[in-house]
Amino acid sequence: MEFGFTDEQKMFREQVIRFARKEIVPRCPEYDLRAEFDVESFQRMGEFGLLGLHFPEELGGGGADVVTTTLAGEALGEAGVDGGLTLSYGAHTFLCADTIFAHGTEEQRQKYIPRLASGELIGCMGLTEPGAGSDVASISTRAIKDGDHYVLNGAKMFITNGPIADVALIYAKTEPDKQHAGMSAFIVDQGTPGFSAGNPLHKMGCRASPTSALYFEDCRIPAENLVGREGEGFLMAMRTVEWDRSALLAPMVGAMACVLERCVAYAQERTQFGRPIAAFQAIKHKLADIKIFHEAARALIYRIAWCKDQGRPLNHLEAAVAKLFIGDWSLAPSNEAVLLHGGYGYCHEYDVERIFRDFRLAPIGGGTSEIQKKIISKLM
Repeated sequence: MEFGFTDEQKMFREQVIRFARKEIVPRCPEYDLRAEFDVESFQRMGEFGLLGLHFPEELGGGGADVVTTTLAGEALGEAGVDGGLTLSYGAHTFLCADTIFAHGTEEQRQKYIPRLASGELIGCMGLTEPGAGSDVASISTRAIKDGDHYVLNGAKMFITNGPIADVALIYAKTEPDKQHAGMSAFIVDQGTPGFSAGNPLHKMGCRASPTSALYFEDCRIPAENLVGREGEGFLMAMRTVEWDRSALLAPMVGAMACVLERCVAYAQERTQFGRPIAAFQAIKHKLADIKIFHEAARALIYRIAWCKDQGRPLNHLEAAVAKLFIGDWSLAPSNEAVLLHGGYGYCHEYDVERIFRDFRLAPIGGGTSEIQKKIISKLM
């Protein structure tokens, strides 16, 4: 593996950082504090080309490879974009839009992908339920064929973009007795009778990303809204893991670079006992620990991105290691960043406070750390 980026990729990365710092980052503290989705920033990301970066140009995308797409996500985090906006971006682009692109019909692609890539439509994905999180096969939402329609009944929980989504990719059981093999995926448009979203949940972090329950009560959708074939839903959901372990984690890795930059600057400026705190060994060790985590996490996500570009089947062991490492091990350096800033690190005006809260989601969302350990041990 040639571990490096092309000059074009490096230039693009800098362009994304400059764009984000100018157009988005100044707005982040306000929207995080208000726990409100920044529609304008999201649309600017669409205009810049980030929401559909890896889709073909004929569908309104940029035709980028996976490494470049991952690089863009990392650049957003490094620029200081809040974890809420990048979480909404990931759910929209990779969990919803990419599944339609990868498994949908040509009619579905033409209808949804250009509008999702531009940001005209906002997407979400509904898999988790009030009684089914880690145990995906136990979802109870049903989809029953009725002539040229399917009728959906059930509920989803903790759905990123749920309250604001125009398009929802929903997983439901078409054959409950078949467990994983009985899951199918459907496109449900906002405004469909019987489809509704709950109130936004109040969260510790990623507050600018609206999260809610979704409800389906005799919700009739056209049969052509089935994505792929019946019974393929679980495999579709597992395919999104490739994105979840690369481009979706990339903003978090970038955020750690942002943390490191803030910590180095503060340690050089803050003076105690007659000298900058950067001169003290304890502070040097904190900075070194943050750097070590960042370098290791970066290597893990780009290995997965590179393998995906090479057409290699996903190695679920590698994916689980990446998710577990970034999820669990990000908590210590983000905590150290707050401690390094002392009382200021506890205040909203400093980015490290927000990033610390955002990182707390990492061991939970997208597959808990306990599930990753189960996967790792099983595959070993």
